[in-house]
Amino acid sequence: MAKKIVIVGAGPAGMSAAIELARNGIYSTVIDEAPKAGGVIYRGPWRNTPDMPHLDEKLKASMDKFQQEYQSYSSFINLQTQTRVLGPLGNNNLLITHDHQLTNIEYDHLILATGCQERSIPFKGWQLPGVMLLGAIQLQLKSGLVRPGNKVVIAGSGPLLVLVACQLHKAGCQVEAIYEAAKFSAIAKETLAMLNRPQQVLDGLSMMWYLKQQKIPLHYGWGLVKAEGDNQLNEVMVAPYDGSWLPDKSKAVTHTVDTLGVGYGFAARSQLAQLLELDVEYDHMSGAIPKVDKWQRSSVGGVLCAGDSVKIAGADAAITEGKIAAKAIACELGKLDHATAEQCIIAFHRTLSRLYRFRKAFDNTSHRQLGLVSLPDDETVICRCEQVKKKSIDEAIAQGCRDIVTLKMRTRVTMGDCQGKTCAHYCYDRMKKEGFSQEIGLIRPRFPLDPIPFSALMENEV
Repeated sequence: MAKKIVIVGAGPAGMSAAIELARNGIYSTVIDEAPKAGGVIYRGPWRNTPDMPHLDEKLKASMDKFQQEYQSYSSFINLQTQTRVLGPLGNNNLLITHDHQLTNIEYDHLILATGCQERSIPFKGWQLPGVMLLGAIQLQLKSGLVRPGNKVVIAGSGPLLVLVACQLHKAGCQVEAIYEAAKFSAIAKETLAMLNRPQQVLDGLSMMWYLKQQKIPLHYGWGLVKAEGDNQLNEVMVAPYDGSWLPDKSKAVTHTVDTLGVGYGFAARSQLAQLLELDVEYDHMSGAIPKVDKWQRSSVGGVLCAGDSVKIAGADAAITEGKIAAKAIACELGKLDHATAEQCIIAFHRTLSRLYRFRKAFDNTSHRQLGLVSLPDDETVICRCEQVKKKSIDEAIAQGCRDIVTLKMRTRVTMGDCQGKTCAHYCYDRMKKEGFSQEIGLIRPRFPLDPIPFSALMENEV
């Protein structure tokens, strides 16, 4: 009887695993909540569009290659889009929802390729319409040239700032300025590590040259102070940051804009891994991540993990890890001899080492500093689901809260529908600033991972 292979996530890691399994004659089912496969980076427009001049030609070529590879092996891949995994339902069983219908899916082998989510940094005015995370801006642009606004300021840290600025300008937006929180000297120190991917460095320099030609200023060592507006973003205040990213408000500058793009990094989406009771560890960049061996196997038999949900290192690393996970399953099913697989794994890990070194260069410079926790004022809502303000968190800490679980019980932060995806990172950093360990009392996800619609409960019995 054929083994049931289920892959959660149709991004670079999940789809590369499915394609690699198909090459070995193995069928798989791929589940993704988006309407189209590819993840944020390769998804592309939901429908055919005449032209997307804002996207780099190399990116378009990569997106086309991704879709072509999938089409070549689609007979082996059961792709179920717009489908959410709510959590485990007994042994080797997942509860899923699609089109307001509840059902379950069984598996013998499970690959978790759930990717990552953007890390939210609260500041005064962050809830205003017009304030967007960079990934959301990219999704709009890649989904068919939906411009987020007209006049834009971009602030945060990391290589995504420059990329999104170029895409926005080519899409017709007026990019006022880019503010990189890291100092140029700190980035320059990582030059040697960046040379692990010389083509990416050249691409980055090319984008920076484009910005210079378009007279779009890039400021290092500067970042957000606050955003202001009535029912819509009107102004953004920025200022120079010190070494801990604490703004010097005496030197602040204000921009009149309708859009603010914010990007302070990513966190692994490991909630399903935790519900499956996989062993996890805390990583200062990625958050709680599942532990895996060299074959991407987790601590639970039959469950493998790949991509940004394990280690945030970009699409190429995710693709490689997906292939490794597929090789491990192919080996176990007798479709690939162990010696051949072992040789492939050695080559894959050589590639991964180079990719990880490159990524670490950016992690060293763009890792969020604790000065950012000073950005919200007392009335800033930190937990949007439960409407918990910063002053409530401050009061709880002053009254003796020493870990995030106690903070959760005292204030209700992380208790809403999103289960802390938006506010937990601030709370961890707030605890760290007070000198408390971030690893004590990690927030545990709850079943179901997403709210179940009443219509599904009325029409289904699970």
